[in-house]
Order: sequence, then structure tokens, then C-alpha cells
Amino acid sequence: MGAVRVLSPRQLELVPPLPPAASQLLGQAHRGLAEAAACPDAGWRYATAHLAALRAAAAVLAARTRPESGRRRPRSAWVLIGQVAPELGEWASFFAAGAAKRAAAEAGLTHAVTEREADDLVRDVGAFLAVVEATMARPVSDTAAHPAPPTGDATPAPTAVVTRLRTT
Repeated sequence: MGAVRVLSPRQLELVPPLPPAASQLLGQAHRGLAEAAACPDAGWRYATAHLAALRAAAAVLAARTRPESGRRRPRSAWVLIGQVAPELGEWASFFAAGAAKRAAAEAGLTHAVTEREADDLVRDVGAFLAVVEATMARPVSDTAAHPAPPTGDATPAPTAVVTRLRTT
């Protein structure tokens, strides 16, 4: 007769399935990122990548919150992410800081974004999407206590990117 393996409570934790809205928003984020990567214009590449990050943030909100009844003043998704998913707070600050640049690029200001800034943002959004997916693959209670470890790749931490944007 074979040995019996005893599982710890942590091994028994099941990850609840993503709500359909969250899955749909993640798909839109991935498609937006692919579109941004293929866009030849730096301004549109930046704006499209930033919107892909916003859709990823919306996916987290769709997975972790429920609509509130009544009329409330609209709040930024980046502010809400800091409250709902504190482990994504640095990313939220980073993307919130780029919102004005995105608006300028969307308005057609040709010198609002450089090629390098657009390329960097595409890479950063790819890293953010990976972090969002890893975060959403864990139980919510575990996520806040143990944020995803760095992947070890060359992707800078969001605070390093914010510093780079401020110094250029």
C-alpha cells in the first residue's frame, strides 16, 4: 500500500476563478499592448500602452471589488488600485504620473513623448501585466501579505522608472 501524503492548509487553498469582466479586461490589455508594440508613432505607442496598463488595473478592480450603489464621485483607477491592491501601489503611482503625457500624446502634441519613452513604457506595461496576472493567480488574502517576487529580468522597478522619467 502507498504512503499517504498530508497537505498543509496552504496547499489546499484554491484560487477562485476570475470574474468574466476581469478576464475580458486582461484580454483587452494584452491586445492593447500588442497594438502599442506595433505602432510606429511614438505618441500613439505611448498612449496605447498606457491604456493597456489602465485596462490591466481595471481587471484587478473587477476581480477584487463590487460595484457600489448610489452616485459617488469618480475616482482614478490608479488611486483605487493603491487601496484595493496595495502590492501594486508603486505601479499605480508610476502610471498615474504618466497620465498627463498620455493625454498630451492623445491630443496630438508631437513632442510630448520621445521614441525611447514610448518603447520604455511598452516594456513597463508588459512587466505590469505579468505582475497583475501573478497577483490575480493567488488568493487575495495571500497577495497583500506576499507580493510577487522580482522576476530577475532587466525590467526596472516602477520607482526606478519614475526617477528616470523625472530626470530626462
